[in-house]
Amino acid sequence: MSSKAAPRRSTIRHRKGNHHGSTRELTVRVNALRNFDYPEAILFDCDGVLCETERDGHRVTFNMTFKENGLDHDWDVDLYGELLKIGGGKERMTHYFNTVKETREPFKSQWPEDTEERRAWIKSMHLRKTDLFLEVVESGELPLRPGVRRLVKEALDAGAKVAVCSTSNEKAVKGIVKTMLPEFAARIPVFAGDVVAKKKPAPDVYELAAKTLGVNPARCVVIEDTRIGLLAGKAAGMRVCVTKSIYSEDEDFTGADAVFDCIGDDGDERFGFEDLTTPGSFWQGDD
Repeated sequence: MSSKAAPRRSTIRHRKGNHHGSTRELTVRVNALRNFDYPEAILFDCDGVLCETERDGHRVTFNMTFKENGLDHDWDVDLYGELLKIGGGKERMTHYFNTVKETREPFKSQWPEDTEERRAWIKSMHLRKTDLFLEVVESGELPLRPGVRRLVKEALDAGAKVAVCSTSNEKAVKGIVKTMLPEFAARIPVFAGDVVAKKKPAPDVYELAAKTLGVNPARCVVIEDTRIGLLAGKAAGMRVCVTKSIYSEDEDFTGADAVFDCIGDDGDERFGFEDLTTPGSFWQGDD
């Protein structure tokens, strides 16, 4: 499987005569144009795609935030897996506290109604959680998933655009890109958090990315790890390649164009940029 997407070069030689009857050889070097059906953009989700942040990053720092605020809540690994069906950290906390409000604080008596004050409190909790999460990211405890750096480099080298589109807090996502992909960070715009009104599985964040980047949605490839991300990408009219993560291993990925366990580092690649043509040899449904 090829991992490079550089333009192919060919040399054309022909002989040209002059008025004295002699000939000379001209050499013309041609850079062949890229195949027209290469993607214009690769759009990565963040959590579970760039790195396995959910179990050992987000979950842990949610629990740290609860403890700091005197709340007797601890999201274990299984519970957090269920909560991941809700896109967005503020939305996830609100959903969870609503499900236990009959017997437990803070929604039982402190914030029983959906008021502006309650939303502001949730927002402040999430901001603190984001700060704690960034400390974990900057510590280097959460490495990139296999193949992410390779695919980013291949795409940028081939002239495609690369962006990250996430329901997570914008500050957190930018921190991940800056810390884990420092050599590419200036060339990777981030679309995250509340930049759109509706979060995944709505297509809004992917539609915004395509519009901002000036690319055709039909020529974008989304790299996702969850069903809600898959639905968002497909609703935006894009190809979606799933790389399963710890929490999404058993999710239903019906409708995905391709499904892998990871992208894969050099020598152990599952796919590369050149494989993401449309149609491509591994897309599901292609002959």
